[in-house]
Amino acid sequence: GVTPPLGFFDPAGICKDVSETEFKRLRSCELRHGRAAMMGAAGLLAQSVYKLPYYEDVPSGLAAQWTEPGANSLWLIFGLIGCLEIGLCPWKEDPEDPGNYGDPLNLGKGSVSLEMRNKELNNGRFAMFAWLGIVSAELYTGSTGAGQFAVARDMKVATSARHSFCGASTATRARAERSG
Repeated sequence: GVTPPLGFFDPAGICKDVSETEFKRLRSCELRHGRAAMMGAAGLLAQSVYKLPYYEDVPSGLAAQWTEPGANSLWLIFGLIGCLEIGLCPWKEDPEDPGNYGDPLNLGKGSVSLEMRNKELNNGRFAMFAWLGIVSAELYTGSTGAGQFAVARDMKVATSARHSFCGASTATRARAERSG
């Protein structure tokens, strides 16, 4: 879709030659995945800092899904999502307005502006990349979401290029270390 600041966002070229009905279905899927990614990214970061009661012994990060009671909770969440996906939910999506389930909690006071819907779309897109980054970094470093900030500070990256990070030449840095 076309939303500021990204403009037309279709990096994989999925929307080429699709009908309006298919576009609305794809937009609904994008919103759903964005909402899930927002919850997933926030959850991966929050569980490093806060533990729910009875979950104090569950490890943070991806390891939570393989230990009790984290594994049981994961199956419960999958079951709940499955029920929502097959239509067993009290809210129904407006077929003409993808992602619009109304305002069941009356948080938007009856109407949600186009600006807020575009913000949700862009935040969902960002969250999908954020979730992928958190998971990839945890698999690479072995540190959980919040722990990755400490790992990044301590990582030593060897550079053999003429210019190092941020454009400062290695020769200039070496001269500064010798004189300082």
